[in-house]
Amino acid sequence: MKAPLKTIIVCIFILNAFLVKADPVLEIQSPNQKISFTIQYKNGNEDGLFYAVKFGNQSVVGLSKLGISCNGDNWNKQLVAESSPVQSHDTTWTPIYGERDRVQDNYNESVISITPEGRKFPVLQLIVRAYDSGIAFRYKFATNENGGPYLHITGESTEFNFQENTKAWFTARAQSLHQLMSLKNWPDESDRPLTLELSNGLFVSLAEAQMTNYSRTKFRLNPDKENSILTSIYGDVDEIAPFSSPWRVIMVAEKAGDLLANNDLIMNLNPPCQIADPSWIKPGQVMRETTLSTSGAKKLVDFAVVHNIKYIHFDAGWYGFENDYTADATTVTVDPRRNPKGDLDLQEAIRYAKSKGIGVFLYVNQRALAAQLDTILPLYEKWGVAGVKFGFVQVGSHRWTTWLHEAVKKCAKYHLMVDIHDEYRPTGFSRTYPNLMTQEGVRGNEEMPDAVNNTVLPFTRFVAGAADYTFCYFYRKELGHPDRHIKNTSAHQLALPVVYYSPLQYMYWYDKPDDFQNEPELAFWDILPTTWNDTKVLNGEIGKYITVARRNRDNWFVGCITNTEARELNVPLDFLESGKRYEATLYFDDPKVKTRTHVGIEKQKVDSKTVLNVKLQASGGQAILIKPIN
Repeated sequence: MKAPLKTIIVCIFILNAFLVKADPVLEIQSPNQKISFTIQYKNGNEDGLFYAVKFGNQSVVGLSKLGISCNGDNWNKQLVAESSPVQSHDTTWTPIYGERDRVQDNYNESVISITPEGRKFPVLQLIVRAYDSGIAFRYKFATNENGGPYLHITGESTEFNFQENTKAWFTARAQSLHQLMSLKNWPDESDRPLTLELSNGLFVSLAEAQMTNYSRTKFRLNPDKENSILTSIYGDVDEIAPFSSPWRVIMVAEKAGDLLANNDLIMNLNPPCQIADPSWIKPGQVMRETTLSTSGAKKLVDFAVVHNIKYIHFDAGWYGFENDYTADATTVTVDPRRNPKGDLDLQEAIRYAKSKGIGVFLYVNQRALAAQLDTILPLYEKWGVAGVKFGFVQVGSHRWTTWLHEAVKKCAKYHLMVDIHDEYRPTGFSRTYPNLMTQEGVRGNEEMPDAVNNTVLPFTRFVAGAADYTFCYFYRKELGHPDRHIKNTSAHQLALPVVYYSPLQYMYWYDKPDDFQNEPELAFWDILPTTWNDTKVLNGEIGKYITVARRNRDNWFVGCITNTEARELNVPLDFLESGKRYEATLYFDDPKVKTRTHVGIEKQKVDSKTVLNVKLQASGGQAILIKPIN
C-alpha cells in the first residue's frame, strides 16, 4: 500500500552540547545545500532563541525570535541547549491518490533540546527539518521524570522578519479575496498559507502542517518591528506531554509556480496512512442533486452515467432545515423550502444509483454532526452511502480542531469519504486519513469570483492542498442569471479542474441536467480524471496567469488561464516522452463559434519539441487533451 521504495538514514555530523551563550549554535542545510537554517541565542540585548533562513547568499527570513508560551514560561531566558546529530532522510512513498504517484521525502533534521538553567531534564525540544523546498520546525514538550507535565499553551512568539519592500498576498478569511499588500496596515490577521514576494525576487509561503490537535495559526503584523510577521494562534491549548505543536513551514522558491509544484512538503510533514485497507476510497467527479426528489435523483443518476460522473450529492435540506437544532440527520425529512412535496425516497435513490454504478454523498451540518455523529455514521454505512460532506464546521479552537479530525477518523471506520466545507483549510491530514478527500476553504464558484482571484489561488490556497471549488459552467448572465453569475469565459471554466487539484471534483455546481444542449467541448470534462500520475507547473505569475499539465496514465491534460487581461503565451511540451507522437485537442474561446458557450475545438499533431502558441482572451483560458498516437 505505502511501502517505501527506498530508505536512507545517514548521520552527517555531531554538534557538541552547547551553552546558550554560543553564537551561532547550529546550522542545518537542505540536501542540495541551497537553503540554510541557523539558530543562535541572544540578539543584541534581547534574550532567547533566534533563527534565520537563507537561500544561497540571499536572505529569506532575517534573524527572528523563536518561542512558545506554556505554563507561564516563554522559553527566552537562562536556557541551556543541546543538539542531536544531524541526520539525512531520503524516502519515497506511494500515495493512495494525489497529484503524482510517487513522493520523495528528503530532508536533513536536527533536534535541539532546551532546558532552563539549573534543571536536569530538557523539557522543550525544537525539531528542525531542512528540505530543498523549504524549512519546517516544531516545538515538542518531552515527558519529565514524573510523567508530566500537563501543558497549558497560551501562544507562540514565533516571528518571521523580512527585508524591506516585501509584499504579502493577504486574505483575512479562508473564503475572502487575496490582496497584494506591503507588511503595513493590514486590516486583520491573514489566513494561511501566506504567500510573500521578496524584494530579492524570491517567493515564500508561510504555512502549517499536521495541525490536528492544536489551535489554528494565522499571521499578524508585529507591532514592535517593521517588516515583521508574528504567528497568532486562535486560543489556548491544553494537553499532556509528550506533545508537539504543528509544523511551522517556510517554503522557498525562485519561481512562483514552484510553490505549487513543491506542495508535497505539507503531506511529507504528516504521518503515513493509518487506514489498513483503503481500497474503498475512490476519487471522482460529483454533481449535486438540487430537487431533493426521487425522480430528480434518478434523472441525475442517468445523467451521471452518460457523463462519467462517479457520485451524486444530496445537499442541505434532505433531513430538514439544517440550522434547526431539532433537525434529525437519521431521518429523511425534506425541508419544504427546498421541495414542498417532500417526495424523496432516499433509500430508493441510493438503490437506483448503486445499480448504475454511482455512489451517493450526503450533506450534514455540524450541528447534527456534533449531536449525532456516533449514530449516523454506522447508519449511513448501512444505507450504502459513499461519503459525507461536513457543513458549517467550527474551525480554529483546540476543541473543535481535535473534534473535527477525530470525526474524520470515525468516518474511516465506517468506510465513509469526507468533504469538509466552509473555513477549514488542509494541513496534510489526508496523507494519514485519505478518506478526507477534499475541503473548501477557498473563494470558489459560490462567490462567483473574477479571473484575478482564480489566477491567485494556485500560488496561495492550493499550496496547502486540495480545494473544493464547486465548478459551474452554465450559470451565466446571457443564460438568465443577470445578478450573480460566472465572470469568466467558458474555456477558462473548462480549464479550471486541471489547474485546481481535488480528488473529489464537484462539477456543475449551480447547473442542472436540463441546462445542457450537447455542448461538444464538455467531452473534455467527461473524460477528465481527478487524480494524477504526474503534475508539471509550466509557467505562471501570481494574479496574472498559470499553465498546469497533469498526466493520468498515458494522457496529459493541460489547463491554462489568464486574469482579466488578454495575453499570448508560449507553452513548450517538453514534458512529453521524447520520440513519441501525440494528438492534441485544444478547447479555446472563439466568439465566432455559433454555440451558446463559444468554444472552438481544434486538433493537431505534437511532440516533445512542440511549443504551443496559446492566445487567451481577457478572463479566458484554454484546455488541452494530449493523447499518444497509436
